[in-house]
Amino acid sequence: MGFFKQIFTWWEGATLTTGWHVRRNGRQVGSDDQGNLYFAARKGGRRWVLYNGPNDASRIPPEWYSWLHHQIEGLPDESLPPPPKFLKEAVPNLTGTPQAYRPSGSLERGGHRAAASGDYEAWTPDGA
Repeated sequence: MGFFKQIFTWWEGATLTTGWHVRRNGRQVGSDDQGNLYFAARKGGRRWVLYNGPNDASRIPPEWYSWLHHQIEGLPDESLPPPPKFLKEAVPNLTGTPQAYRPSGSLERGGHRAAASGDYEAWTPDGA
């Protein structure tokens, strides 16, 4: 099933033809901590990423995002200053996962929200 899945599905990584096209028409210029591979076209200005795992743009670190979108010309290691010490690691989009943010009152946390304060008065059309 793995071979057919790689041919027909694009959401869990590059399909065979996409991977072949990128490797044939581009050259690998780098990778990030998550194992994503970055390619630049041999001719022209196209740039690609081949994800290591699910295709999710939030898994691209900010420095590589800026390179992919031509915000910087050179590679991130060469063109950007070192990150400040207080900077946190980039976190992928967690929506739809068990780690997603669920505020109090949301249905996933029981659906009970705090009572409204005493200064709230609901609008009714008859009271206008």
